Amino acid sequence: MKKSMWILLMILPLAASCGKSGGNPAAPVPSAQGDYVVLAWNDLGMHCLNPSYDKLVVLPPFNTMWAQVIKRGVKPEIVTANISVEYQIEGNTYSYGKRNYGQFWDNAVKLFGTLFGFTSLAHDVGLTGSTLSGQMTLAGDHFVVVGMPLTPIKDDGTWDPYQVADITVKDAQGTVLVKTKTVVPTSDEMHCEKCHGADPFADIISKHDASNGTDLAGTTPRLCADCHGSPALGLMNPGTSGKFLSKAIHGFHADKGASCYDCHPGPQTQCSRSTRHAASDGNCQWCHSTMAQVAGSIPATRIPWVNEPKCVMCHDAGEVDTGALLYRNAMGHGNLYCAACHGSPHAMIPSLVARDNYQSLQYQGSTGKVKSIGSCGVCHDSSRGEGVSDDFVESHGGTVPKKMNGCHICHTSLSTDTTKWPHAYTWKNSN
Repeated sequence: MKKSMWILLMILPLAASCGKSGGNPAAPVPSAQGDYVVLAWNDLGMHCLNPSYDKLVVLPPFNTMWAQVIKRGVKPEIVTANISVEYQIEGNTYSYGKRNYGQFWDNAVKLFGTLFGFTSLAHDVGLTGSTLSGQMTLAGDHFVVVGMPLTPIKDDGTWDPYQVADITVKDAQGTVLVKTKTVVPTSDEMHCEKCHGADPFADIISKHDASNGTDLAGTTPRLCADCHGSPALGLMNPGTSGKFLSKAIHGFHADKGASCYDCHPGPQTQCSRSTRHAASDGNCQWCHSTMAQVAGSIPATRIPWVNEPKCVMCHDAGEVDTGALLYRNAMGHGNLYCAACHGSPHAMIPSLVARDNYQSLQYQGSTGKVKSIGSCGVCHDSSRGEGVSDDFVESHGGTVPKKMNGCHICHTSLSTDTTKWPHAYTWKNSN
């Protein structure tokens, strides 16, 4: 996309977050004047997991987080060498022993051993070897931790689908360069009991056996992806059933009166929470279409988890076309990932969950509008935008600007299309 349009996207005025859930973050000290910036985010905006692992299993505890580190300057640079990026989950240090989640480790070898190549799995260690604290791994232009075995239960017993990770960047000598926080969302809010009774997984197994001639009841626990391939677990073919898991589930429930939040988290979690994209039901169909259409498109035109809705479906192609890449994998201005400035998928800033807005508040020092990270001064130390919540276009552009400036001596209005400006977007410090 054009650089100018990318900048424009970041500074368009957005509504303030109402902090509907997730609480209000403690007012952070703006750190944009420091030498470094770290931006961190969740790769999906919500990771789902089973509430139990003794009967039927859809998804394991598996949360993934990305981060990019920027050294501020006249020309900012993404830093990957001679630094470390550490993480820890606030108030959540273990998973085994909380509710029924211990069943995941008790049955891990049977459920996931062959798929992930292990013969044993220690308590509180995820399928990829990740834990709830440690160092993120360098992956080219970013740092990542894949497959944290995070559950929505904190150490004090609180159920919280929007937990927080503390991110700390250190240099080779161990000196702290910059810190931030990001939401690591995960929820077990599946409401199968709405139709399947008090023991929903047992009921699903019984009905599946009766309808399909299977013997799931005699081989529990069973991973759905054993027969119905799921790209979410790296299985890129439909499996022995001939149906991807997404096609089987969405297709079966399409005429059963189910809603998206019956299975996807959920009335309490409200995993789709970007204020510009969400509604009381998550507004899932706005992007994903109906359950029947989701099922019908597989594999005719798409593979689930791989071919998903894109921003360009609703937004102008010149602004946000990510080509063959999905939003979560695409990059824009300064080779930053889209999610670095705009937020995780399903949680694009501003979010109804106040915690999602932490970095925008931290780096831009906003006390009013919360929006995508768009102040040039966050990364460009030659900009006069540090700590300013209303950037230049928002304040001075358009036919009725909030504030007049010297340009208005000759110009009655200033276009918000920066490609028409005769001046550079990043202003030089005056001498």
